[in-house]
Amino acid sequence: MKLIVQTPRAAAARVLRRVTGAPSPLDGRVVMITGASSGIGRATALATARRGARVVLVARRADALKEVRAEIEKAGGAADVFPCDLTDGPAVDALVADALEAYGAVDYLVNNAGRSIRRSLDLTYDRFHDFERTMAVNYFGPVRLTMGLLPAMRAQKFGHVVNILTWGVQIKAPKFAPYIASKAALDVFSRIAGREAFFDNVTFTNMRVSTVDTAMTAPTEAYAGRGLSPETVAERVVRALEDRPLTVNTLFADAYEVFNLVAPRLSDLGMAIAHRATKDSAAARGQGG
Repeated sequence: MKLIVQTPRAAAARVLRRVTGAPSPLDGRVVMITGASSGIGRATALATARRGARVVLVARRADALKEVRAEIEKAGGAADVFPCDLTDGPAVDALVADALEAYGAVDYLVNNAGRSIRRSLDLTYDRFHDFERTMAVNYFGPVRLTMGLLPAMRAQKFGHVVNILTWGVQIKAPKFAPYIASKAALDVFSRIAGREAFFDNVTFTNMRVSTVDTAMTAPTEAYAGRGLSPETVAERVVRALEDRPLTVNTLFADAYEVFNLVAPRLSDLGMAIAHRATKDSAAARGQGG
């Protein structure tokens, strides 16, 4: 189950759209989506295009992005392709410059591109690059992109950023230290940015999603074929874009976050037992791809 924290105004607007058949707030807007070549990003691109948005597709693989664009255009939508490696700082700066030249401002940004690593710390002592790589993709890349687009959003007095995070930010699950730490950093950055841009009508949503069945989770045998579908998550992303809630959580993660606060040692014990009971994947042990 999911929990969306939104204002009464947003809820009323959604009901009004359903009753009157009014167009989505995304209609005619520019929506940039990173990691748009597959998984959640691809599904979100298709879903936002159906709402009438002009979708800016960002990922490393140009050929895959062109396939997504062709699918959108075949359905009558509009999309543009901007290949970019978010770990390449100058490339991100060039992406920002090209986007601002093309559109003047990006109305909505979905920071979806990410890297996940599930590996125990005792297998990570000599792998500091696990922390560096996750921070590069999950934190420095989206922050650099957001900071590049933020001035134009504030100048036009409108903008919204959706960050695809993880419920691990609340749960603090073992075996995910590099991944969850990088996502937590983006979570905190966005809360502060939203407060500083509050009077410019620029808002942020942190989506702390549970396990999703994508290529990112496939290397972990326990997660293969499990979790939400990318299409299900994409519909929730669209709702977050339209309603601009502060957070989108799950009830389980909210409950465990409270557990962490009221009984921290007991919650640590529960997670420690779970950590011992579950093995690292073959990939994490260096025995697979």
